[in-house]
Amino acid sequence: MAPKVLISDSLSDAAVQIFKDRGIEVDFQPNLGKDKDKLAEVIGKYDGLAIRSATKVTEKILAAAENLKVVGRAGIGTDNIDKDAASKKGVIVMNTPFGNMITTAEHAIAMMFAVARQIPEASASTHAGKWEKSKFMGVELTGKTLGVIGAGNIGGIVCDRARGLKMKVVAYDPYLSNKKAERMGVEKVELDELLARADFITLHVPYTESTANILSKENIAKTKKGVRIINCARGGLVDEEALAEALKSGHVAGAAFDVFKEEPATENPLFNLPNVVCTPHLGAATTEAQENVALQVAEQMANYLLTGAVENALNMPSVTAEEAKVMGPWLTLAGHLGSFIGQMTDEPIRAINILYDGSVGAMNLDALNCGVVAGIMKRANPDVNMVSAPVVAREKGIQISTTNQDKSGVFDGYVKVTVVTSKRERSVAGTVFSDGKPRFIQIKGINVDAEIGQHMLYTTNNDVPGIIGLLGNTMGKGGVNIANFTLGRNEAGGEAIALLYVDDAIPADVLKTLESTGMFNQVKPLEFAVN
Repeated sequence: MAPKVLISDSLSDAAVQIFKDRGIEVDFQPNLGKDKDKLAEVIGKYDGLAIRSATKVTEKILAAAENLKVVGRAGIGTDNIDKDAASKKGVIVMNTPFGNMITTAEHAIAMMFAVARQIPEASASTHAGKWEKSKFMGVELTGKTLGVIGAGNIGGIVCDRARGLKMKVVAYDPYLSNKKAERMGVEKVELDELLARADFITLHVPYTESTANILSKENIAKTKKGVRIINCARGGLVDEEALAEALKSGHVAGAAFDVFKEEPATENPLFNLPNVVCTPHLGAATTEAQENVALQVAEQMANYLLTGAVENALNMPSVTAEEAKVMGPWLTLAGHLGSFIGQMTDEPIRAINILYDGSVGAMNLDALNCGVVAGIMKRANPDVNMVSAPVVAREKGIQISTTNQDKSGVFDGYVKVTVVTSKRERSVAGTVFSDGKPRFIQIKGINVDAEIGQHMLYTTNNDVPGIIGLLGNTMGKGGVNIANFTLGRNEAGGEAIALLYVDDAIPADVLKTLESTGMFNQVKPLEFAVN
């Protein structure tokens, strides 16, 4: 059955066509996002939800989204999506961080010009028939110092444009390396130095706990007298009441805001103050940007629903279409390794240790980790997936560690998973053969070569004669057909294991017969999700 996507906000017709061309059923209802009750009523039918800013993807909406796999936001901001609830539900949240970078950066530059030359007020005065030439004395940008808070994708473009305007650029960004700052032609500084030196300050950071009110009352007081402040990033980055007071006192000469703490902004402390330019969140509002983000989100969602490729996801590691092709068998193996240990472990897990050996170590290990953890967590929660599993593990206090090492054995690459409980450690290792099929290659330190099937039987016993015959005879009498039979032992007379791949689920009476022989230390039926 073809995946089904709902578009609940206004989106380009070209985006709708992309879904159709990819064989995805699409329901285009651009006004539905404004009706939260109706959205909750119908969302259960869809695999994907494409939105802009009007649709609010709340915990209530997600609770009703029985089949939802992905939410795609055409744009960079995802404040309208409850990402924690989505992660717990196992729903991927994607955005399109690159489609409107230039547009938003250009708007910040335009706002800087507007506040430097008081263009909106001068325009309104002239339209009113006045000729107040001396009233609107401005300042040049050339030679001034621009302080950029956040020198990432958009902030980096602003830095480039500002240097073209012959401005001196200083940047505060904890993630900006000295080498990159040098390549960008900007001076990396701490926040207090930026505040003290900048003639103009522009913000280009997301809204997080660490950036909320980054321009607080205290920090605004640290700025140079006559500074002009531009915010085209996110509301809540600036203490708007404190800024209003600084504007009234004359300490701040002007401000230009495209975003506000409360939106839609019908009232705000900055409104109607002299030399304050306000626009209604227009940073991404160009025809080019809206087309770009719409097309990008449609392609990303279609790729995920059809191929499993994850691009620009905010709550799980991204896996490109090319990576998905190469990693597919390894992701399957990761899930099987986790599933094996999850089914074998009854006591609470304290830690999960994952070892990547050889060629697999060059792959997207974050995604593989999610596959392993999801496999383990499914024992207790069958609905868990690669998105929700890390959240579940974190809530349970499980520590997850990863080790990457060079090729150390006969296999080009392999993965070994070890879980630690209060009672024991349990490990299993596997690899992917040239035929693309995953194999178990080691269990409890005992080397094996086991094909993985949907229905399997795992047994342990002391290494004595007759076990093979006993297993085969019991399976035969019970009408269970064996597709593959794997044996292993640590030493002659020591511990031995058997792993049988069978055609159908093993009846309970067959398991009881094996247990009643007294020959086995453990008899465990296993189930794996095999396509």
